[in-house]
Amino acid sequence: MKKIVVLVLGICLGGGIANAQSLTSKYGLDSVQTLTNASIYTEFVKQKNYTEALPAWRYVFLNAPVFQLNTYVRGEEIISNIYAKTKNPAYLDTLMMVYDQWIKYFGKHPRLGEGYALGKKGNSLLKFGANDAETKKQAYGYLAKSVELAGDNSHPVTVQSMFFVAGDLFKGGEISKEDYINVYMNVAKFIERGLKDPKKTETFQTMKTNVNNLFFGSGAADCETLDRLLTEKYQADPDNIENLKSISSLLRRNECAHLGLFATVAEKIYGLDPDAEAAYSLANMFLKRQDYEKTEIYLKEAINKSTVKEDKADYHMRMAQLKLVQKQLPVAKTNILEALKMKPDNGAAYLLLGKTYAAYASKYGEDNFDHASVYWVVVDKLQKAKQVDPSVAEEANSLIKTYSLHFPSKEDAFFRSIVDGTTVKIGDWINETTKARFTNR
Repeated sequence: MKKIVVLVLGICLGGGIANAQSLTSKYGLDSVQTLTNASIYTEFVKQKNYTEALPAWRYVFLNAPVFQLNTYVRGEEIISNIYAKTKNPAYLDTLMMVYDQWIKYFGKHPRLGEGYALGKKGNSLLKFGANDAETKKQAYGYLAKSVELAGDNSHPVTVQSMFFVAGDLFKGGEISKEDYINVYMNVAKFIERGLKDPKKTETFQTMKTNVNNLFFGSGAADCETLDRLLTEKYQADPDNIENLKSISSLLRRNECAHLGLFATVAEKIYGLDPDAEAAYSLANMFLKRQDYEKTEIYLKEAINKSTVKEDKADYHMRMAQLKLVQKQLPVAKTNILEALKMKPDNGAAYLLLGKTYAAYASKYGEDNFDHASVYWVVVDKLQKAKQVDPSVAEEANSLIKTYSLHFPSKEDAFFRSIVDGTTVKIGDWINETTKARFTNR
């Protein structure tokens, strides 16, 4: 009996060794079967017939793992589509195996190697996996490792997904505020480097907007925390221009320009590289100090030097805010319109335009009716703001409720032959056409 057991084990071990050796060859266990099955599943994939493609693909996956990278690229397509249709968790496990084997056999690929595959794995887990903290942490680990390995060659989708899931983990208390801010700073640097490629400007600008909206709405970046954390970063590398710009941008976007650290960094950046962003940082510093003359000088420099539409729109908006404070309302309007040329969906710009018109209402025309009629165009702009940008709807609705109270009454309009809905021209520098509306008073 012992001899029989040994003999069987010997045969099994021998077969196992032979199979392992042949698996490492390009065509696996049987070159004819490998080529035949690869051809079969490729044709079915072209037809998007993933169920029929599965058996042939499975043969190549199991018996010729080093045959070609396409086994894993097509395998991802096959398995993810079947899982989406069936929701069978076994297929999700198989999909994870596809990525693992991809990394094992093609992890050194110069473009689609381990970093790329880990990014795909993390995204698939987020898309198909359970919506719980444990799954998100696991996906975040894959995505973060992918970005670490691929660096600037990371796919933008992978980087954005990593940041979005980091936001979920921060909200759930799974990562600290400091860790979340560090992730944001690294992502922001990745985006700024990507924006330098003219072919990818639109992609990275959209990504920048998405990432900033999430981060600055998270509540993580309060000035006290930023001052402590970023002071350490500044002191660790005070002459690194990329680091300085990252610190400046983060402080400015979070309205922390009053901090001493912001002044130090802004002046240092301007000395090292006086570009548009550096000038804008100084403008914000002087605005906080209410030194409006110097604020305007640096804002004009930022506008003239900027080549990025999104940034230039921000600079014009800041100039408009300055001119509103200085009661130079026509100039404020000019800058708002410039900002809207570059970013038509800028709800904040329409809000500011409405406020600018409202600031002139008491000076427009000859009597109370004329003054009150300005609020028609004020409300028009507020309505436009929430139409183009739902994120400002709450503020817009609040202002509409307030300013609508200043509409003329029907009695005031009686002697002018103006009724509800009449087209009215509001002249002077406002120069807008609107519709008459009235209060009930």
